[in-house]
Amino acid sequence: MPPPSDIVKVAVEWPGANAQLLEIDQKRPLASIIKESILYLVIAVTSSVKCLHLSCFFLSVDISKNAADTDGTQSPVCNGIIPPSQSRAARQLMERIQSHSMEVRLDAMKELAKLSADVTFATEFINMEGITVLTRLVESGTKLLYSEMLAFTLTAFLELMDHGIVSWDMVSITFIKQIAGYVSQPMVDVSILQRSLAILESMITVGQLISHLQVSNQEIQTYAIALINALFLKAPEDKRQEMANSFAQKHLRSIILNHVIRGNRPIKTEMAHQLYVLQVLTFNLLEERMMTKMDPNDQAQRDIIFELRRIAFDAESDSNTIPGSGTEKRKAMYTKDYKMLGFTNHINPAMDFTQTPPGMLALDNMLYLAKFHQDTYIRIVLENSSREDKHECPFGRSAIELTRMLCEILQVGELRRNDYHPMFFTHDRAFEELFAICIQLLNKTWKEMRATAEDFNKVMQVVREQITRALPSKPNSLDQFKSKLRSLSYSEILRLRQSERMSQDDFQSPPIVELREKIQPEILELIKQQRLNRLCEGSSFRKIGNRRRQGEVTLCTASLHGSWQSDLSVATNIKAIVTGKDCPHMKEKSALKQNKEVLELAFSILYDPDETLNFIAPNKYEYCIWIDGLNALLGKDMLSDLTRNDLDTLLSMEIKLRLLDLENIQIPDAPPPIPKEPSSYDFVYHYG
Repeated sequence: MPPPSDIVKVAVEWPGANAQLLEIDQKRPLASIIKESILYLVIAVTSSVKCLHLSCFFLSVDISKNAADTDGTQSPVCNGIIPPSQSRAARQLMERIQSHSMEVRLDAMKELAKLSADVTFATEFINMEGITVLTRLVESGTKLLYSEMLAFTLTAFLELMDHGIVSWDMVSITFIKQIAGYVSQPMVDVSILQRSLAILESMITVGQLISHLQVSNQEIQTYAIALINALFLKAPEDKRQEMANSFAQKHLRSIILNHVIRGNRPIKTEMAHQLYVLQVLTFNLLEERMMTKMDPNDQAQRDIIFELRRIAFDAESDSNTIPGSGTEKRKAMYTKDYKMLGFTNHINPAMDFTQTPPGMLALDNMLYLAKFHQDTYIRIVLENSSREDKHECPFGRSAIELTRMLCEILQVGELRRNDYHPMFFTHDRAFEELFAICIQLLNKTWKEMRATAEDFNKVMQVVREQITRALPSKPNSLDQFKSKLRSLSYSEILRLRQSERMSQDDFQSPPIVELREKIQPEILELIKQQRLNRLCEGSSFRKIGNRRRQGEVTLCTASLHGSWQSDLSVATNIKAIVTGKDCPHMKEKSALKQNKEVLELAFSILYDPDETLNFIAPNKYEYCIWIDGLNALLGKDMLSDLTRNDLDTLLSMEIKLRLLDLENIQIPDAPPPIPKEPSSYDFVYHYG
């Protein structure tokens, strides 16, 4: 005969003794049940009872051990009947957790963490402002961080809040920041981390986060996004997509775009970092598909390829409706279509997606393009299928390689320090939209390069460079990014490459420096010959004498044998050259010495025994020509500004000419290793 429904069997445990199975009548008052249970246990354990005060005991419910039936204890609490023992226990623990003794406080926290699971005790403790005391202890952070006490404090807080007696809205921003800080700490204790995450998960709703993002205080917005990032990072991988879907349903991305990125305030460093982390975490949701190989035997996956073929070639009909289209004929037609789609494996294109990365992510991108940018997809496929075989851009192969490239550029699956890009917050499917833009860029660049199948890797290198050059400008929208890519045509990339190759930084690379040092003596000799030839041609100089002859000029030339000819009838060997105010005629003529322009153009030639030829050049160019030429005759360096400019110009031109054959070739910093000698020279032939 079954027991009455009001009678339940409950295991009651006395500390240090085995649990006793008691029958409890739920109709009886809770106080009498507790008294009778305690009396039974005391008799069973000690065999004697001298005094029994109900206020010294209370019934603690341990749900984790299923040691007592919670219905028997919760009902009186709901009716407002709280045994006096609970009040006394809560009051004692409240005093102990605020003790100055750390040992007493630790023991109290341990006991509180255990008792807080009981709703009766929790109600009494919360009524004594126990939640407020615990939150203040956590907010202060003193003597609690990274300690055993903090773990018990958070456990007790979580247990008390889980009863639903008080709302999570009463938690302060300071408390949230402190808990979020524990989550972001790399070396935090596991128990603290687990409880901190549990608190944040219980506390946060999408609606609350959205409200915090819509405020004008950027610091609050930063903490809200940091909290999202922390939850993403610590959540199990199988739960991250669910979280992303939940945020998408509440339009979190558009709220961040409108209230944070496009707000009236500049983005601070910490906010920019949190936005980048959120961007990376969002892209990292693609990692699973990126690392998933296609199963050639999976019909659902093969159907995606069939759909790509159908959209491209027969959107209005199906091959099964063609009269007399047998299996072999249909297979041949599919093979032809897959070749036109640009797959490497025409027979079984599923094999093209077995390499990871990009795995199934490439197929997802292709399907997205075919469905949401159908006109673009059909135009690219048909345009390439109508070209000559050697000039067609294989769409399938290009899409797979482009997806891999985008994953590398955006570092999908990684978390590194970098910048966020506002354009990725303008669309819920930002990665797929980026692919749609870049596949059009690839097709355009292919035509500009007049590429063939052999040039596939070269085209991909150019496309990578176009994308990586456009990203640093941080376009505010995908349309702006598309416009930036349009300006980076193939001819523009070539121009930028040439310019950068000749930049100062490139000239400092070891191979270029070595080439420059090798060429420089030849260029200097060329400049020297030009200077000497100009001296032989001669120049006109103003005469220096009395006032009535100041307008006259004299022609001075150099002979090929090193002697000098002028209307001064001087022919001798040069001993030295003096310039500026040190010239003898400058010292004699005080009026000339005061003329700064004349000083800059004056020079004198000293020759045996103590004679001079004095000159004032007509302009700076002639002055530099003669000073360089005379220094060259004396075996000295040519140090004029004209020589320096000529040397730089001629060196640059010569290096450019010698590097023309190295277009699209990366110059290594070190020479390649010398190969080992062959074991035999039998392959050498001499032709007589």
